[in-house]
Amino acid sequence: MATGPVQPPQRLVNALGGDPEGPVRAWLAALPELVQQRLEAWELTLERVHAPGGRSSLVAFVRQQDGTPATLKFPVPGRAAEQEAAALRIWDGWGAVRLLRADEAGGALLLERLQGSVSLRSLPEAKALLEAAGTVRRLWVAPPAGHPFATVAERTAADAAGLRAAGEPADAGALVDEALELGGSLPAGATEEFVLHGAFRQGKVLAGERVPWLTVGPSPLVGERAYDLARLVLDRFEDLLAGSGAAAAARRRVAKLADSLEVDRERLRGWTLYRAVRAGLRESAAGDRRRGESLLEFATYV
Repeated sequence: MATGPVQPPQRLVNALGGDPEGPVRAWLAALPELVQQRLEAWELTLERVHAPGGRSSLVAFVRQQDGTPATLKFPVPGRAAEQEAAALRIWDGWGAVRLLRADEAGGALLLERLQGSVSLRSLPEAKALLEAAGTVRRLWVAPPAGHPFATVAERTAADAAGLRAAGEPADAGALVDEALELGGSLPAGATEEFVLHGAFRQGKVLAGERVPWLTVGPSPLVGERAYDLARLVLDRFEDLLAGSGAAAAARRRVAKLADSLEVDRERLRGWTLYRAVRAGLRESAAGDRRRGESLLEFATYV
């Protein structure tokens, strides 16, 4: 068992510690005390902090008073953390990790323990896509009245200014224009409304004990299923680009996922292009220009 004050993993510090005077930096500094307070309040025994961990939360493996393993998560405070808890309550373990307890004031979440080192990315691609499709299908439920989630339309509207100012490669202007047009027109043409994971991909689906695969880390939205599914199309896109006939392979993936989940092919194609361009520009802006350009290339194939 771990002893001594908990220290945030270096990856988390590097990702969030850029503003020495900001509230997030203050939260990082307070994390050791926050973790200890929550361990005591919920009568948990700390095993270890997950490392290298993520870039937006501290995750610790703990045991409850009766010895049952669990995971203690401290997301960066704010609306995103509150919405993650709200989505997990709606799903109540159906296709997603089960929320055991939540600290409404501090944002800490106590979750059932999954196998954090085993995700769908450990499976062959065809099997991983099959399991991912079955998992995400379970998450698509009708939004309850008074839900706190933004809509896909609101998300794309908020993204629009960033897409215009992203400083895309000189030859990508037409592609960015197409993505912006799709971001405005697709939500207006949607005829369905579901709770969406918002950030669904193979790496977000972990092995569990209760059922074989469960999703984690939602960034929940309300909107059409094709928006969620589009991110799954992008999984392992590098493998498709590296093979022969990349354009045909990308179109086959869109068609296969759309048909298996009864989603309109053209709408899935449009959302895939949008999300590929959005991700490509963000990767480039963050310094990974090679990956950013690869995502933009993939967008031209769908």
